[in-house]
This record gives sequence, C-alpha cells and structure tokens, in this order.
Amino acid sequence: MAAFVALLRGINVGGKNLLPMKKLRELLTELGCKDVATYIQSGNAIFTYVGNSAELPESIAAAIESGVGFRPSLMVLSENAFNDVAAANPFSAEVSEPKFLHIWFAQAPAGNANTARLSEIASADERFLLTDSAFYLHAPKGIGRSRLAREVEKCLGVQATARNWRTVSKIREILSGLDQLNPGA
Repeated sequence: MAAFVALLRGINVGGKNLLPMKKLRELLTELGCKDVATYIQSGNAIFTYVGNSAELPESIAAAIESGVGFRPSLMVLSENAFNDVAAANPFSAEVSEPKFLHIWFAQAPAGNANTARLSEIASADERFLLTDSAFYLHAPKGIGRSRLAREVEKCLGVQATARNWRTVSKIREILSGLDQLNPGA
C-alpha cells in the first residue's frame, strides 16, 4: 500500500469553497483510501491507497464536487515525491521560524519560468530557489508582505500550491506515522 499527500488549493478561504476536513476524510475513504488523516483546514490530506494513483487527482476532485458542490484544484504526490521536495529545501536548516519559509509545489516543471522577474521583485532580504518540482521562498518579513510571494505563480507559468515549512514538517511527521502503521508497505 503506497502513501500519498493530496494538497488542495483555495479551500476554506474567506468563507468560500468550504470543505470540512471530516467531509474530506469521508470522501477519500469512499474512494478506497485508507489511513486517511488531514492537517489543518487548508486542505492537506495524507492517506494510503492501492490502485491507479494517476487517477487520484481527478477522482478526488470529482468526489468533492459531487459531495460539496465545487471542484477544487489539487495535486496528489507520492510519499517519496513529497519527501524529496521537502528534503531539497535549501533554507530549512537556517530558518528558525517556519512560518517565514514556504514551498510552492508545482503541478508541472516550470520550464518557462520568468526567473528574471522573480529576481527583480524579490526584496533584498528574501531568498528563493526554483527547481523542477518546487519553488522555495524564505521571506523573513512574512509572506503577507512579500511582493514575490504574491507573484510567484504568475512568474512560474504553472499552477502551484504553497505550504509553509511548519505544515510541510507536520505532513512528513504524519507520513512517517503511516509507515509505522504499514511496515514494508
């Protein structure tokens, strides 16, 4: 049984696209997912699944649309893919406050990213790195004050969803717990 992370985008924000995590867990269970856990209300689901994982994003989006009336954008990453992105974070050891460190998980490689624009709009104290699968940003004055954070996706040219380092770390912890539930899986 393989472990996966579903990262939903734009749910439970400003009273729109409301999706209680209990409902999300129920929908995932109905799709055949096991060991389903969620973390905070922003749409992070961790689960195990046996079957064609390539169909999961569409199946989950359709189940949410049927269950609560809207179709969210989401991505599903294998445990290995999620952990690889987290492990590649070049700033994790240097940042003492996880809320100032964010990762944008990219839906596809950002081969045509406007890297010149990223550099142009980054403030002097912000550091970032773009890889094939993610965009890492350390914004020590906060993500809400970062012009770069507001324009990342437009500059990447691909859909992406961001999570702060605290959330990424917690998801990794939950994944590790699944490994203990299903040794050798």
